[in-house]
Amino acid sequence: MTDDALYTIGDLARRTGVPVKTIRFYADEGIVPETGRTPAGYRVYDVAAVARLDLVRTLRDLGVDLPTVRRVLAREATLAEVAAAHTEALDVQIRALRLRRAVLGAVAARGATHQEMDLMHKMARMSDAERKRLIEEFVDSTFGGVDANPDLVDLLRAATPDLPDDATPDQVEAWIELAELTQDPDFRAGVRRMAEYQAAERAAGDTTGLHHELTTHVRARITQAIADGIAPESPAAAPIIADLAAQYATTFSKPDNDALRAWLWQRLEVAADPRVERYWRLLAAINRWPEPESLGPVFDWFLRALRPRMAARGAGAQAPG
Repeated sequence: MTDDALYTIGDLARRTGVPVKTIRFYADEGIVPETGRTPAGYRVYDVAAVARLDLVRTLRDLGVDLPTVRRVLAREATLAEVAAAHTEALDVQIRALRLRRAVLGAVAARGATHQEMDLMHKMARMSDAERKRLIEEFVDSTFGGVDANPDLVDLLRAATPDLPDDATPDQVEAWIELAELTQDPDFRAGVRRMAEYQAAERAAGDTTGLHHELTTHVRARITQAIADGIAPESPAAAPIIADLAAQYATTFSKPDNDALRAWLWQRLEVAADPRVERYWRLLAAINRWPEPESLGPVFDWFLRALRPRMAARGAGAQAPG
């Protein structure tokens, strides 16, 4: 191709792969105007027009709209500016496509109905701020108006779901289940009961926070007991319960007596709702945190071990229910 060569619209179409109809449209719109016309009235294009059409074709293939193409050709916007803007736009589209894929995967796993799919899609499309507000409303509803453990309330408010842009179907499913759980009236009532119990404890003088060391000790002792095959009702469990009762007595400055065991039973029974553990597991799945250890078997073993020993000691003959 020489600089003074002229090409017909058919030549241009064959060279660039752009249909003749589209090239004619570009010419009529002034996007790629013809260089001139033959005596017979046919459009012809020079080397500059070919280069211009190549640029237009590339930009259109990349999804750039015609008004933006015009701005680039008129040097009102640089290629770098256009590329940056469209990169951002493509990122948004990619995130949307990933989210759709994740929702469809979750729908397939659930066998969801049309109505459930619509709800799942709406929940999945919530912004970070909307997801945070949903959790805040849940905490306000269940802990509001009572003087519950402030450390726990702060932890609940801080631990918000952060659904990533590249969420997997499992993460979307976890978020949807978490959202449904926070709206479950029965679960809310159970958490409210926990908050009111904590408020009553604080009114009675317990202003201690979250007892991580105590929880770690209880989990370790009972997990080992389960691993060793020690039945909670067996005589072999007695020294374990004695040790744990002593730990609670020290931590909460209470006498180690029958009343302590009755108090301990009620405390464990209030905290043993498996849905609370499910809440934290779902949150961990959404945020890609390490999966928390299950306390369900620990609670079950502890409560079963306490029951006969409360009866045997007399003062706690009837387990509070």
